[in-house]
Amino acid sequence: MRKWIISAAGMLAASVAGGVLAQQLAMAAPEVVVETSRMAATTIGRTSTGIPIQSITMGYTVSAKGLDLASQIGAKAFEKRVSEAALAACQEIGRQYPDSTPNDAECAKAATEKAMAKVHELEAAAAKR
Repeated sequence: MRKWIISAAGMLAASVAGGVLAQQLAMAAPEVVVETSRMAATTIGRTSTGIPIQSITMGYTVSAKGLDLASQIGAKAFEKRVSEAALAACQEIGRQYPDSTPNDAECAKAATEKAMAKVHELEAAAAKR
């Protein structure tokens, strides 16, 4: 009889812990991956068939942690984080591959625009809650 009581207590603890974990996962801060791509004038490698590889991509994950995306201030702060990450990624590629195109500003603009689709989805979902 005693084994049954211990097992029941263990099952109750596991179900409570599982519920807490599910709640924490549901409340995790939304994230967006900002990915940028630039072309380099120099070949950075070749495929197994000898085709030159000249495209460079870089991505940064941007978290909305600490922001209320349902508020205008939180949404704008998240958008700023995404824009800054895009510029940082483009500048890093530009530093490593100075002859790459487009320039940092154009690269950042394209990467930001691409990431904003996900940002706006997250903001709309937050506004519905």
